[in-house]
Amino acid sequence: MTGLFDSYRSNYRDVVQSSIDFSGLPHSFFMRAKADLLRELIARRLGPEKPAMLDVGCGVGSFHPLLRGMIGRLSGIDVSSASIAQARADNRGVDYRDFDGGRFPFEDGGFDLVAAICVLHHVAPAQWSHFMNEMRRVVRPGGLICVIEHNPLNPLTRLAVARCEFDRDAVLLGAGEARKLMAAGGLREIGARYFLLLPWEARLARSVEGALSNVPLGAQYAAYGTA
Repeated sequence: MTGLFDSYRSNYRDVVQSSIDFSGLPHSFFMRAKADLLRELIARRLGPEKPAMLDVGCGVGSFHPLLRGMIGRLSGIDVSSASIAQARADNRGVDYRDFDGGRFPFEDGGFDLVAAICVLHHVAPAQWSHFMNEMRRVVRPGGLICVIEHNPLNPLTRLAVARCEFDRDAVLLGAGEARKLMAAGGLREIGARYFLLLPWEARLARSVEGALSNVPLGAQYAAYGTA
């Protein structure tokens, strides 16, 4: 896995875009949707203070410019050293660290928010519980854990995954399985919502999508819980 993502560090965005070209939408549309969802979760679950956040499996850090003004201290880890080097070059002021795939390189309880954004499907299922336990370990009591993943019930999502070169070994997990992992990891107030149902950024589209967030139709979902 490390070597695979090392090889895509310089053209990661292009590879992702090629997998979703059939949608007619830019990759930035999907990233903004994730940032908007995180903003809502932070306001609802963590309050007005800007949280210290750890992005697990951050890759080249292409998501991080969208977090400016939303996050206080930001850290990112990834198993791809080449991707971490690229992220450092592109995003000053973020604490990036290499990750060996085992223990997260941080002390217990150091973050208000720990997120894994389209990462868990790259982790071997046998390691999912350990991965969740590490997320739980490094978030503070009362902090928030959020997992954003592809919705395997959406056929267009499956098409995008099938077209993506570095998703060829992906194992998709549904929202129900993600919630079970969180419950087994000791989280509480566990919830989930689906998003990216409608391919428009208009306010009406966002309102309709919000009203249907409990219906498992969106291209992706967020599962979240409190430590």
